[in-house]
Amino acid sequence: MDFRWDLVWQSMPLLLEGAWLTIRLTTISVFFGILIGTGAGIARIAKGPQRYAAAAYIDFMRGTPLLVQIFLIYYGIPPLIERPIPAYLAALLALSLNSGAYVAEIVRAGIQSIDKGQWEAAQSLGLSKWHVMRFVILPQSFRRIVPPLGNEFIALLKDSSLVSVIALEELVRKAQIIIGRTFRPFELWLAVAIVFLIMTVSISRLVNLVEKRMKVVE
Repeated sequence: MDFRWDLVWQSMPLLLEGAWLTIRLTTISVFFGILIGTGAGIARIAKGPQRYAAAAYIDFMRGTPLLVQIFLIYYGIPPLIERPIPAYLAALLALSLNSGAYVAEIVRAGIQSIDKGQWEAAQSLGLSKWHVMRFVILPQSFRRIVPPLGNEFIALLKDSSLVSVIALEELVRKAQIIIGRTFRPFELWLAVAIVFLIMTVSISRLVNLVEKRMKVVE
């Protein structure tokens, strides 16, 4: 069987359209994941009861498959609220909550990597614990967690292909549709792999650039 390059080029506009949706989904999900994860990471090391709620959330999201979480939100919640959840919203919720759990552990590790003397010195100046966290600890932690955050972005970018199971037409779903019409799976899946490779390598290079710039600032 001959490899059909013409089919790959003809399919590329649709695949790139799906890739754009994949990037949007991932970017928005990581943004909310960082917000959720920062709060959960701080709560995880707090001394109040919130640490147990944060631990339960992190353990559940990290200990169950993302595919199950997508099904739980898209198929499980609608009967409870008696209304359907749009596929795009369900995908965003699942990806954001899943990302938040992993970001929480990244943030927790980053905060705990800061020397305790920083806390003591800042508090001796009269800063409250919240102000110490906001203005002293988190800025220093952020510089250290840029690489793992970049890895989380790349991991979520690849895992976002799972939302194709709820018929959201991202990159993988677009390929499935084209394969259903052409019956040429090899060409299409190879094209999908190459598009994913280009996206992940580009993001990796961008993260490395940001990391180098932050080291220069230090």
